[in-house]
Amino acid sequence: MAATQRQSRELKQKCTEKLKTAKDPVERLRLMCLQRGANGIKGLGRTFRIMDDDGNRSLDVNEFMKGVRDYGVMMEKDEIKEAFGMLDKDGSGTIDFDEFLKALRPPMSAARKSLISQAFRKLDKTGDGTITVEDLKGVYNVKKHKKYLNGEWTEDQCLREFLDSFDTPNEKDGVIQKDEFENYYSGVSASIDMDVYFDLMMRTAWKLGGN
Repeated sequence: MAATQRQSRELKQKCTEKLKTAKDPVERLRLMCLQRGANGIKGLGRTFRIMDDDGNRSLDVNEFMKGVRDYGVMMEKDEIKEAFGMLDKDGSGTIDFDEFLKALRPPMSAARKSLISQAFRKLDKTGDGTITVEDLKGVYNVKKHKKYLNGEWTEDQCLREFLDSFDTPNEKDGVIQKDEFENYYSGVSASIDMDVYFDLMMRTAWKLGGN
């Protein structure tokens, strides 16, 4: 289940308001990403993944600055450097890509993180760490989709549209990585204040077990 328009609108408004007083550069980067909606952090993560030519999943300060700028986040050069310094906890001059994204995600309770992991495991039928159209077959029912009912779209086209709703605009590849799924739902989580509502949304959307 993708974020609703109302959730996206409320998230953008909330982040815009918080940015007026936020001083911490990492928090400011997080808020500027989430101003783009639930896909915001996932989009930044994808920008860095594309830049990672050697596949070492680490970033130096110049790569970090380039990634932030390429994504279109409007931060001053000194502020981006300060954010990098805060993330480079061991002072090595590089930051681990995965640790960076974890630090950038809005704080979430253990219960919320567990629900996101449960949903991903349910969708990732092959267990390869990605969700594709093949994974969704038999898990996501398209039979009530308007375009499926009128014969305009096939099941695969409906499933691809579903995957695209999680994807980054203009960079849709029909594959959702585990970290992208987590980054996306961290944005959805930021739009929902109460754990009980997040729990209800996830369990209803993905038919997860438990109360």
